[in-house]
Amino acid sequence: MHPATQPLRAIRELPDELISQIAAGEVVERPASVVRELVDNALDAGATHITLRLLAGGVRLISVEDNGVGIPAAELPVALKRHATSKITSLTELESVGTMGFRGEALAAIQSVSELSVLSRTASQDNAMLLDGQSGELQPAARAQGTTVEVKELFYSTPARRKFLKTDNTELAHCVEAVRRHALTRPEVGFAIWHEGKLVEQWRAQTVDATSGEDLNLQHQRALDRRLADVLGDDFLENSVAVHYQSGNVTVIGRAGIPDAARARADHQFSYVNGRYVRDKVVTHAARSAYEDVLHGHRQPVYALYVEIEPTRVDVNVHPTKIEVRFRDGREVHQAVRHAVENALAVPRANLIMANALQNHELPMAGTQAQPAWPSANWQQAAMPLAGNRVSDLGALWQPSPRHGLPAQEQSEQAFVPDQVHATPPSLQDAAPETWPLGKALAQLHGVYILAENTHGLVLVDMHAAHERIVYEQLKTQIDAQHVSSQPLLIPATFPASAQEVATAESCAEALQELGLEISTLSSKTLAVRAVPSTLAQGDAVALARSVLAELSQHDASTVVQRARNELLATMACHGAVRANRKLTIDEMNGLLRQMEVTERSDQCNHGRPTWRQLSMRELDALFLRGR
Repeated sequence: MHPATQPLRAIRELPDELISQIAAGEVVERPASVVRELVDNALDAGATHITLRLLAGGVRLISVEDNGVGIPAAELPVALKRHATSKITSLTELESVGTMGFRGEALAAIQSVSELSVLSRTASQDNAMLLDGQSGELQPAARAQGTTVEVKELFYSTPARRKFLKTDNTELAHCVEAVRRHALTRPEVGFAIWHEGKLVEQWRAQTVDATSGEDLNLQHQRALDRRLADVLGDDFLENSVAVHYQSGNVTVIGRAGIPDAARARADHQFSYVNGRYVRDKVVTHAARSAYEDVLHGHRQPVYALYVEIEPTRVDVNVHPTKIEVRFRDGREVHQAVRHAVENALAVPRANLIMANALQNHELPMAGTQAQPAWPSANWQQAAMPLAGNRVSDLGALWQPSPRHGLPAQEQSEQAFVPDQVHATPPSLQDAAPETWPLGKALAQLHGVYILAENTHGLVLVDMHAAHERIVYEQLKTQIDAQHVSSQPLLIPATFPASAQEVATAESCAEALQELGLEISTLSSKTLAVRAVPSTLAQGDAVALARSVLAELSQHDASTVVQRARNELLATMACHGAVRANRKLTIDEMNGLLRQMEVTERSDQCNHGRPTWRQLSMRELDALFLRGR
């Protein structure tokens, strides 16, 4: 029978059992959902060690044991009631919630679809108390301080839900992933996962000693790095850079994978807000936009980012599973995350490798300097003269040295020389060759690659790709140093607009002006673009406006203008970079290497391809079977 033809029913209250089943459907999707909720509670209880035991991927048994503060015996029966919690007591506390759990629904929802029991003991109790969730019976039992929650026969009362579950191995993988997400943000807590009596995963607690006299932030960073290595592997730590950035109300820390570590799938992207794992479009979009300039093709970056923000500026009460959040100022968070990752990726990786070697006393310092011989990451290139955006203007960037006996046209095609490489810092001029991150040039291979020797072994550089990035970054530096100027359009570009676009144009007029755009409303369904950024005057004004309005309605739209501008500059840099089959002298090669060491994002060309590769002595020895 079609729903429209069904007889009308009287409005009535649903029975409690059905209410609980509906609530459980929102919270408990599979065994991993139960694991997530129970581990949340254990962490809120101050546990420093949590053990998860599973049978049949969590369908037959889920047991979560912790050494937290425990639940008083008198409160055990209340804990299983719907909307009963110790986390919040008022709307004010809900708006600034700082705990993992707060809804008071998890235990009641789990109990409605399983056989649940809770065993708990506080420090003041002589013995633990065991509560049977089905009968409500409370009896003494043996246990150290803490809580154990056992969930047996999940979905036994709803066989249809059980049919939707996958194989035991699949459900086990989801449970492990749920704990892994918690482990990545709580290095001070130890985790152990057992399945069918066998230890599947174990991550030991990373201690921080407040009495040692060492900086606590540094200890926390080391503890987090060790946990990231334990959970995601040593490769993640080796192929990522540290992130630490603060802007206004937002702090972003963690690690961002280098472009070479990108994967085909987005399965190694972990983002947290105030210690809670989230899948948030603002954070994800911001992180992805930070990789736009260095990532090749459709590869997915890897990262673990931790956003700290005042609890009152983020709403965590927007989804039953608490995996989504809503920011009061999404643009503020977007900019912080994007700049945090961009800044971390900007430092040439060769410098970081050399810095680690010097810190570990693997390399000598240059002369008697107390600081590394290469420029610091904060060194900025001086502004370059740039007359305009034409390809012919690139001649001002790299002036060739006059070669006696060569025609003027042939002279103009020579590569740059080191004394005319832009603004070499004083710290690099007196540097010992042993401390040059990319080493000293040895030769040129087929007019395409530069071969260099550093303390680690052999460095191969794609000279065109490297020079392309150098020119590109200098063009960006010059443009960024100038105020974003607008160019009025002789004839305004009008286009039919949606209600969302009109509303965004009206409410974000100031933000649009900062981006060099002027968009006015002609009617409730028509917008007019009256001015665009000067650097994009020859582009499609309507397409640019639509893209900016779409981004501005959800994120920070400055990336749209930057992306359009950077595409133009990348084309200019590609045409202006030194071409293949150009013969370079040793001095010219060294000039290019030194410039790479002080150029941001010089590890990748404008298209995201690598500009250099290192072959260590160990790898070279292996090629020739040395030491075997």
